[in-house]
Amino acid sequence: MTSEKSGKTAIVVGGAGRMGRLVREELLARGFDVTGSYDVDNISELDEVAPPANLVVDFSAPSALPHVAAYVRRTGAALVSGATGYAPEQLDELRALGKVSRVVWSSNYSLGVAALRHATRLVASALPGWDVEIVETHHSKKVDAPSGTAKALLAEVDPTGERPVVGGREGIVGARVPGEIGMHAVRGGTVAGTHEVHFFGADEEVCLTHRATSRQIFVAGAVTAAERLLERDPSYYTFDELMFA
Repeated sequence: MTSEKSGKTAIVVGGAGRMGRLVREELLARGFDVTGSYDVDNISELDEVAPPANLVVDFSAPSALPHVAAYVRRTGAALVSGATGYAPEQLDELRALGKVSRVVWSSNYSLGVAALRHATRLVASALPGWDVEIVETHHSKKVDAPSGTAKALLAEVDPTGERPVVGGREGIVGARVPGEIGMHAVRGGTVAGTHEVHFFGADEEVCLTHRATSRQIFVAGAVTAAERLLERDPSYYTFDELMFA
């Protein structure tokens, strides 16, 4: 089923919650027809029953990936994935889908967070040897920790993944281990998302902070990425490649 006005159709995975509702509203506002919404109660329909669409927007959970991947392979739909908590092999599966369709995955579709990642990389390079602590805060309903965005910030500080990461400190832990990176998750209330990267030197500190006041920034970024993705050839793309390249 294709819109006579736009020719753009989409389905939403993870559509039962607030993010799903916001995604549907943004897609409709941008001229898409939303022809289906899938969640835990009907997600198996993606395997063989769900009708073809140009686009899948997935803000669900890692458990949905086999069904989403089956749908993309069956229909050739482009995929915008914003689900977090993927295991490394699941991220590999997403990248492999780029051989059959256009795929983008990001743990955060905010342009501000993209700028934060670039700034984190720059400061980490400019201040070698400084102590680094990453703190992320989210609403009480978030199920994974640390957040995907915090992990992305960690990768900017330590691209090789060789430095020790400490998820929390308790008791007589001794002096801070040189080179370690602290990673801390805070949960409460309705916080849409706050990420801080602290760099501590002798007698000074640099702190980079991004605060999201609503989930709408992630929704708008994801749908903008979708519009650009539909103009590209089949491949796996990063959010930065779509927005800044």
